[in-house]
Amino acid sequence: MAELAPLMPPTQTERDARWLQAASQAKALAWFSLAWMTGEGVLGLIAGITANSISLIGWALGSVIEGLASIIVIWRFTGARTVSETSERRAQRAVAVSFFLLAPYIGVESIRDLGGAHEMTPSFLGVAVTAASLVVMPLLGRAKQRLGERLDSGATVGEGMQNYLCAAQAGAVLLGLGATAAFGWSWLDPVIGLLLAGWAVHEGIEAWHGEDCC
Repeated sequence: MAELAPLMPPTQTERDARWLQAASQAKALAWFSLAWMTGEGVLGLIAGITANSISLIGWALGSVIEGLASIIVIWRFTGARTVSETSERRAQRAVAVSFFLLAPYIGVESIRDLGGAHEMTPSFLGVAVTAASLVVMPLLGRAKQRLGERLDSGATVGEGMQNYLCAAQAGAVLLGLGATAAFGWSWLDPVIGLLLAGWAVHEGIEAWHGEDCC
């Protein structure tokens, strides 16, 4: 009976080919996210202005920031930058900064609304667009985190974390819209906004120090 040949570890060429394939997938997911965030941001902003919801407006503007993170990842995996460690570090820092861009607006507007009369109108469009995000974003986030770990790319993992943040924001906004419609708890909307602002700062600090990437 012939002996089976021992399994050989992948060669460096095979490892490089797999890494480049994963990089191409990360770039493709970033392009998909950019298209999704554009539509999501426009519809969310329309719904937020109509409903007078600071958390819904903040969530829509957050889509713009997440779109910026996608652009950074696309830049990171284009051309010679694909295999550049310097480009990875720059992209990781840029994604971290994108977290910080969102927090001040949500925080200031939430405090302003808590100090004054805040009346929010229930929005069917707001419910529809946030519900769609609640389904899609965790799937994108998980896929990007897996790819980021394979690539050792904090920028990709950070972009995936922003997708999770987007889903959490969507869930919180849905909760606020529902509580306001059912119980008139309009104060819950800016409170949720403050919590989301704090989360954005926390994730930005971790991304800056590279704590998102395994």
